[in-house]
Amino acid sequence: MDWKKFYAAATDWVINYGPRILVGVVVYLIGLRIIRTVKNRVRGKMTQKQIHSSLQPFLLSLSISALHILLALLVMNIVGIGVTIFATLAGAITVTIGLALSGTLQNFAGGVFILILKPFTIDDNIIAQGVDGVVTSIQVFYTEVLTGDNKTVIIPNGKLFNEIITNVTREGHRRIDFEIKLGYIVDIEQVKSLIIQAIQKTENISPSPEPVVGVSAMELDGVRIITKVWVKTDQFGATSLDLHENVLTTLKGAGVKLPGL
Repeated sequence: MDWKKFYAAATDWVINYGPRILVGVVVYLIGLRIIRTVKNRVRGKMTQKQIHSSLQPFLLSLSISALHILLALLVMNIVGIGVTIFATLAGAITVTIGLALSGTLQNFAGGVFILILKPFTIDDNIIAQGVDGVVTSIQVFYTEVLTGDNKTVIIPNGKLFNEIITNVTREGHRRIDFEIKLGYIVDIEQVKSLIIQAIQKTENISPSPEPVVGVSAMELDGVRIITKVWVKTDQFGATSLDLHENVLTTLKGAGVKLPGL
């Protein structure tokens, strides 16, 4: 072995690459310090923005991992290591994973948007995908809804976010609408007065907006009388049952001719 040539080659290598490696190490250490600072600030910002707790670790990990990759590529470029092959491999792997997990990624994206935009929150009553119930859990990939008959329905977030969502709870109040059909022989003003009495007997009906009672349609065999009242959302079901019962008993008690009687 020719030691002179070896030492000459080693000396040339140190002269050519030593400064690059030294600069690369310095840049790497400074980059790690900057990433730590960014991580703390991002965590604080997410807490201030009240981003959902199940989403925070993922977003933080994703952003910090991206910064680490960028730092590694920067250091490799400074040292003189070609990054083209790494970029090609990363692109191929990304495409493969994307094709394999397209449905899962769609659910994940839907979950991210739901957690950030908050079209509904825990304990909201929603109607979506043919399901009417209360939201009990919002995860990154799916949402759990408890129906009125005590069934837990798990809805993929991809389908949930891309379809129409009716949030029953958000406004705080709901309107009860119902119609009754009576013959033309009835006294309309008397019926309206009796329905208003039934409304007044029913608990939990909001005084504002005021209840509405009136003729909604005239048909060959009778008239339709519509009633509209407002209640708090969480009292909708029970109040609706009470109101229907009070209207029925009040009309029958006053001798109003009802269909089929």
